[in-house]
Amino acid sequence: MITIIGPTASGKTKLAIKIAENLNGEIISGDSRQIYRRMNIGTGKDLNEYKDTPYHLIDIEEPGEEYNLFRYQRDFHKAFNNVTKRDKHPILCGGTGMYISAILEGYELDNVPFDIDFRKTLEAKTETELVKLLKTFGPLHNKSDISSMKRLIRAIEIATFSKANTLEKNNYPPVKSLIYGIDIPRDVLKKRITSRLTERLENGMIEEVEGLLSEGLTHDQLKFYGLEYKFVTQFLSNELNRNDMFQKLNSAIHQYAKRQMTWFRRMEKKGHTITWIDYILSDSEKSRLITQELNR
Repeated sequence: MITIIGPTASGKTKLAIKIAENLNGEIISGDSRQIYRRMNIGTGKDLNEYKDTPYHLIDIEEPGEEYNLFRYQRDFHKAFNNVTKRDKHPILCGGTGMYISAILEGYELDNVPFDIDFRKTLEAKTETELVKLLKTFGPLHNKSDISSMKRLIRAIEIATFSKANTLEKNNYPPVKSLIYGIDIPRDVLKKRITSRLTERLENGMIEEVEGLLSEGLTHDQLKFYGLEYKFVTQFLSNELNRNDMFQKLNSAIHQYAKRQMTWFRRMEKKGHTITWIDYILSDSEKSRLITQELNR
């Protein structure tokens, strides 16, 4: 398998499509939000770019439906087996670090549902209080559980559910893969993120969120998806004016890109070999380098 990673707005999808064209391949998405239908602009699906390139794990669930890492791992292996049985080349592409690692490292996972009401009670607590609460369930085995408020809350949710329920488990082997990352300077990435956000707001992202609300999704459900959906929902509910929405969302996406790179660097420390390719090369040049390495 080939895996393409990089921060948001770095050009992962275009590169994956070019590789798929050259290798008779199919793309398996590694994005936690692109699985949802009609969440197109905010998640950056850019489906028009795929043209005739087959893709998997995009538009497979309705907005509001529960989806988690456990289900992603299961769905990935179904797609992976589908692709390889037809002698196509699987290309995993995405920026959700935990989804990528779950596949490459073969995480052993328990099926724990999201509980929005329980999360609300946890969100009212400080980070120190959450760490203390998590420690009541036993020693911390995974330091990434306390690397952010989001992961802290999820870890407590899992621990609480596990204590009271018999769990369904996944146990898939690690998938061997060549891993390529797009190396892009931080200042260039910041400009790309801001430019792309401006374009998306001008081309229907607010209307997309309005449409989801009109379908019956609640503000809390949309805020759960974070980033674009959280801040646009706050704008539509008059919690933020448009300028504040843009500034806060822009800053949040920059921070997200930074966290993505932190995750990828952590992957390298854990032993993954990532070949970083200069962003300034054309997609054809990047693809040619990867194809040459495959043929060695």
